[in-house]
Amino acid sequence: MEVNPKLTEKGQRDFELVRRAVDYGDQMAFTELMGLYRDTIYFMLVKMTGNVDDAEDLTLEAFGKAFKNLSQYTPDYAFSTWLFKIASNNCIDFMRKKKKNVLANENYEDISESYYAQKMISQGLDPEENLIKSQKIKLMRELVDKLKPRYKKLIQLRYFDEYSYEEICDELDLPLGTVKAQLFRAREFLFNILKDSQGSF
Repeated sequence: MEVNPKLTEKGQRDFELVRRAVDYGDQMAFTELMGLYRDTIYFMLVKMTGNVDDAEDLTLEAFGKAFKNLSQYTPDYAFSTWLFKIASNNCIDFMRKKKKNVLANENYEDISESYYAQKMISQGLDPEENLIKSQKIKLMRELVDKLKPRYKKLIQLRYFDEYSYEEICDELDLPLGTVKAQLFRAREFLFNILKDSQGSF
């Protein structure tokens, strides 16, 4: 890939990181790219969804899709433009599906494939979904066991014990901002463990 001379200095920097990631599988290049844009992507998605939990999930999904298709990026435009397009399109798809599933439920149509709609409305899972959920939990526990104790505890409280952020603050005697920041960091570690163990998303 030839560098586009119209790229800004920041664009040139990102392009070099992409080259390192694609050509050499440089893990630090992936980490740097994520570090550069994670917070900006996250806050954009919070604004789009109005939900911090959805935004966290969608942020990781956006980077997952971008890294999986990194070889398709061309320096005809800035990497940040490409990444933000992936993140926004993925978010729009998510919101469209979520809205569709909610509407379908209101019309008493079949929403058996919609985990989000059933969680919001019925708070229940059918036997098939329970099986899928149990399998996902088993996989997640195996991954969480690889985290440092403090991150493992946070994930345990938030996602397995279903504590609210405020309850975690009380349990660990930490301010809300610290809890959210460390949870996001813990999710990033899980993201990297998945990437290293699977090789792709």
